[in-house]
Amino acid sequence: MPVRVLVVDDQTVVRAGFAAIVDAEPDLTVVGQAGDGAAAVTLAAELDPDVVLMDIRMPGLDGLSATRLLTATGDRPRVLVLTTFDLDEYVYEALRSGASGFLLKDAQAEDLLTAIRVIAAGESMLAPTVTRRLIQAFAAGAPTQTGDLSKLTPREREVLTLIAAGLTNAEIADRLMITIGTTKTHVNALLTKLGARDRVQATIIAYDLGLVRPRG
Repeated sequence: MPVRVLVVDDQTVVRAGFAAIVDAEPDLTVVGQAGDGAAAVTLAAELDPDVVLMDIRMPGLDGLSATRLLTATGDRPRVLVLTTFDLDEYVYEALRSGASGFLLKDAQAEDLLTAIRVIAAGESMLAPTVTRRLIQAFAAGAPTQTGDLSKLTPREREVLTLIAAGLTNAEIADRLMITIGTTKTHVNALLTKLGARDRVQATIIAYDLGLVRPRG
């Protein structure tokens, strides 16, 4: 079945553009569009999308507040935040709010489609320029995450460190000289132990609790 997508943006032309790009793909389908956060929450409850493309700055209920509401009850829907604002505060708060990814609106169409597929599959996606800014934000802020690193085995801590460095499962497997299957087992185990919904939240925990630190 196609991945079900809800497009949320206060600009009609932007919404239509994203919807057209998504609907042109045989494995994706737009199930609805919303112009503000409140409408997004209502439509998500009615339409049960797999992925919500979420603008941040909107009248009324903004994208961050809507994301918190959408992700508070479980694993679906997963939220991909789209914005023109490449600012630390938005990246940081979007991911804190439960978003599984962050992409700038000027990203290429193929990058948008890839991000939707990755997030629908349960992974996370950050715009290339975002990772550095995200790490800088962690360095400036006080720890607020509630993970417990003592629950992790030495190998799981090693895997978490590599996740925070942005490595994929295949790259982690190659680095540690283990199979991809074993890597996935370690990833799933550490996510469960930390109470993290995905790799983005695991990265937040790794930085907040001091397992890894920003370079420079």
